[in-house]
Amino acid sequence: MFTTLRISPNLTWMVALLAILLLMPGLVLAQEETPPAAIEEVEAAAEPVADEGVQARMDAWFKKNINEPIEKVLFFPIYSRTIEGQEDPVNLPLIVTVLLLGGLFFTFRYGFVNIRLFSHAIQVIRGKFDKPDDVGEVSHFQALTSALSATVGLGNISGVAIAIAMGGPGAVFWMWFTAFFGMSMKFSSCTFAQLYRRVDPETGEVLGGPMVYLEEGLKEKGMGGLGKVLAVMFAVFVVIAAFGAGNMYQANQTASIITMLVFDNNESLGIQLGLGIVLSFFAGIVLIGGIKRIAELTSKLVPTMCLFYCAVCGIIIFMNFGQVPSLIGGIFSSAFTSQAAFGGFLGVLVQGVRRAAFSNEAGLGSAAIAHAAAKTDEPVREGVVAMIGPFIDTLVICTMTALAILITNAHVEGSHLQGVQITALAFKQLGDVVPYVLCLAVFIFAYSTMVSWGYYGERCIKYLFGETAVTPYRFIYVFAIILAPLLSLDAILGFADYPLLALAFPNIIGMALISGKVKTLADDYMRRLASGEIKAVK
Repeated sequence: MFTTLRISPNLTWMVALLAILLLMPGLVLAQEETPPAAIEEVEAAAEPVADEGVQARMDAWFKKNINEPIEKVLFFPIYSRTIEGQEDPVNLPLIVTVLLLGGLFFTFRYGFVNIRLFSHAIQVIRGKFDKPDDVGEVSHFQALTSALSATVGLGNISGVAIAIAMGGPGAVFWMWFTAFFGMSMKFSSCTFAQLYRRVDPETGEVLGGPMVYLEEGLKEKGMGGLGKVLAVMFAVFVVIAAFGAGNMYQANQTASIITMLVFDNNESLGIQLGLGIVLSFFAGIVLIGGIKRIAELTSKLVPTMCLFYCAVCGIIIFMNFGQVPSLIGGIFSSAFTSQAAFGGFLGVLVQGVRRAAFSNEAGLGSAAIAHAAAKTDEPVREGVVAMIGPFIDTLVICTMTALAILITNAHVEGSHLQGVQITALAFKQLGDVVPYVLCLAVFIFAYSTMVSWGYYGERCIKYLFGETAVTPYRFIYVFAIILAPLLSLDAILGFADYPLLALAFPNIIGMALISGKVKTLADDYMRRLASGEIKAVK
């Protein structure tokens, strides 16, 4: 006999969303003719493609319906100043203020834990405190590389280039500044993620991150309603940011450098679609395996590619070592000019919550989703591991990228280029073949970022809709990769950065309200470590 097929409401919503995304290009193309002024404005900022009408219409749709509404809130100016010689005033946006104040608050709140436990963090990462029987899915090292794979990538390669091109050398100083104070925010969010994570008793699968600790932590303080609102806000922003910063931006910039180097700037529709399909296929086969497969992949790819990338930058720096002292002096001397401060802010936009200027998504809480899965019985210990992320991402890798670009003057000579293409020009100093090697690094960095952010979005989808929505989400996520090369960098940046930066509002506000719990745990952990009560097991 026939059996009635029951479809849950959650699954129905996900299928409907998939249908909308599938039909989006057609709907955009079917719109009325875009006004000539709007087309000219979009085309002025966009990279030329074979069919400018398709790209212009898609860009205009993204800007009007996604980027502009979010921008009005995130970049509401709380302070504005007119600089002599500049037509537009320099604004201090709300989101930048929240991130900077958050970094300062948590650093002082936890007594400069980023300095006091730095050496201990290195020991933990080396596995000195690993216990195989602890609850969790991955080791401390694998959790760190999984989180780093979502941040060490095109933000370090292309984001730094754009920040310097727009703000000058002083933008690098603001990256260092936010990285140092961001370490304490990363410590806080990942300690909370471990403290309140949910572990499936049957499968051992972990669900953790701000969407969980904001709800549970504020409920304990009698603010359950606020906690639920902040948790849902965070989860929704992560899902959107996963498509933008973790997905489409990565695919777009990967296609950009491959098109420039391999296809001689032939940006035909067929080539762009082909690159998108290849990237989506490789991302899909890993996403199906979940955090364990992602951790296995990233624990091998990320350290190898970081060492390789830093080695190439190191060679450029060593060959021109005499210029380094003056360049560092220039970074400090120009750090407080209006151009540098504003340029550093724009670099943050390129890197999202996560790129070099805001240092490894510190304060945004996304990496806490990966760190929640680490095997440990000490929540503070994983927080200590996590705070090394901003140090590696920004203070090491972004700095080497910045010096390589400044030494070669690629940001000036390549003023007609965009993003990752500027870094490729810097690498060309070592020979015409080196940019092709950078192309491989870009592909791997982008690939690891896409799979890690796919996992972040998946965890938030499960929190919002349940397990039945995970599979449809994966298909939608993989499909979005195909669309990304068809859009311009200008349109992608807003969609990538705005939802990502929006994570700071629910995460930092919520963490500040419940920070007393981590403060107590951190003080107790440091006391036991100093007394010898906590000892290495290897």
